[in-house]
Amino acid sequence: MAQAHAEHHDKDIYFVPHHSKWPVYASVALFVAMLGVASWMNEISWGKPVFFVGLAGLAAILFKWFADVILESVSGYYNKQVDVSFRMGMVWFIFSEVMFFAAFFGALFYTRQFALPWLGGEGSGMLTNSVLWENFSAGWPSAGPGEIGGAFQTIPAWGLPLLNTMILLTSGVTLTIAHHALKANHRGQVLFWLGTTIALGIIFAFVQGYEYIHAYRDLNLTLGSGIYGSTFFMLTGFHGAHVLLGTIMLLVMWLRVARGHFTGENHFAFEAAAWYWHFVDVVWLGLFLFVYVL
Repeated sequence: MAQAHAEHHDKDIYFVPHHSKWPVYASVALFVAMLGVASWMNEISWGKPVFFVGLAGLAAILFKWFADVILESVSGYYNKQVDVSFRMGMVWFIFSEVMFFAAFFGALFYTRQFALPWLGGEGSGMLTNSVLWENFSAGWPSAGPGEIGGAFQTIPAWGLPLLNTMILLTSGVTLTIAHHALKANHRGQVLFWLGTTIALGIIFAFVQGYEYIHAYRDLNLTLGSGIYGSTFFMLTGFHGAHVLLGTIMLLVMWLRVARGHFTGENHFAFEAAAWYWHFVDVVWLGLFLFVYVL
């Protein structure tokens, strides 16, 4: 049916889809998820299951929504103007992600460069810590006044973090090779190198999971370890979530390549996923430098 409609669609006309129910459904699912997580944080018994119900509903809705978009694409509804709209949308999406991580990097920078020196008495002519917290140290890493969460150890940069850095950098190379193979219409090479990229993303996630277990079990480094623990896990945790999302995107691209959805000239969905993955790589380099090394 879609193919028949596509044959009669004028490629010079910007395609506008029919009224879609997915935005409404997604808003409801997102509201349920946020209601659940807020209730969960306030220790209401039904908060946790409601959160997961909303999350599962949102995942199912997004799956169906993107399936509709893919069907429209392979049915021939999109023209160059639509392609430009998709590209602009992805650029703005990645920009919003840049601002998201900039907020957390800004919190880390503010804490280290301003808040801790002020609490240590720098520039005030007196030792603020001697008035407020007698044993407070303004050095970094800091658990905050009173060593919130207790004493902890940090994770050495040249162990698991360095390994994950090499994994992500390698994945960026394999994805670029896959992209060039797609442009040359070498589907077998695309599937191999894209599959390698997906495998590297999964390995990264497992290594980070092991790192978290080691931090909690052996180092007493937790989300409750003062300002260091909170910034460490917020930055690395959200990045890990983005790696998982990027891996899912690349897996969908692998399936679409296997089904022959792309050509060397028409494959923006693949490019969008590649942009996102390279963005994740760049963010990790910043994390490795400012969270682990410095």
